[in-house]
Amino acid sequence: MTTFTTTEAHLSRDEMARMVAADIPAGAFANLGIGQPTNVSNHLTPEQGVTLHTENGMLGMGPAAVGQEIDGDLINAGKVPVTELAGASYFHHADSFAMMRGGHLDVCVLGAFQVSAAGDLANWHTGAADAIPAVGGAMDLATGAKATWVMMNLFAKSGEPKLVEALTYPATGLGCVSRIYTEQAVFLLDGGRVTVRSTHGTSFEELAARVPIGLTRA
Repeated sequence: MTTFTTTEAHLSRDEMARMVAADIPAGAFANLGIGQPTNVSNHLTPEQGVTLHTENGMLGMGPAAVGQEIDGDLINAGKVPVTELAGASYFHHADSFAMMRGGHLDVCVLGAFQVSAAGDLANWHTGAADAIPAVGGAMDLATGAKATWVMMNLFAKSGEPKLVEALTYPATGLGCVSRIYTEQAVFLLDGGRVTVRSTHGTSFEELAARVPIGLTRA
C-alpha cells in the first residue's frame, strides 16, 4: 500500500534522480531518456544490479564520465560521455530498437512537455511553428517498455501545469505513462486516476488548486 509523504522543500534535480533510481526494481533493464532522466545513472547502486540500455546501441552503461574517464567514442543517446560497467556490450542501432520495441525493457524514464491524466505523453514537439521536432526513439520507448515513467518540472515557464486533463501538444504515446516525478510532487497514474504519492515544498491542497484534474492523495 502506498503511503502519502511530504517534505518542506522542492526536490533538486539530484534528489529527483535519486528517488527515481531507488524506485527502479533490482535486476531491471532500463533506458534513461535525454535531459533530466540521464542523471538517474549517477544514483544507481551496484547492489541494485540494474542494466542500463542506450538507444544508440549499448547495454551496461555506467554513470556519466568525468575528467580522465571521458572517451569521445563512448556516449549515450544524448551525446553525453558515459562510462561502461563490467560486461557492457555494443550492438547495431537496429538491434537496439528491436529491444525497445520487443518489450525487453522493464522501465524507461523520459522527459515530457505534457502528460495527461490518462497517461498520454507529449515529449517530441510543442507544435510551435519555429520548434524543431525531435522524436528520436521516444515513441518506441514509451510504447515498448513495460513501464514508462516521466521526470519533468511540474509547471511550464508560463506557469501552466504540464500535468493536464488532455494533451494540447502532439502525442508521443497514448496511455503509456504510469508514474511522474517532479520537483513538487510524485504522481501515480492508473486508468485516468491520478494519485499523489508525495508532495515537496507544497501542500496537497495547494497542488490540487494549481493542477485541477481531480487529484487524490495516497
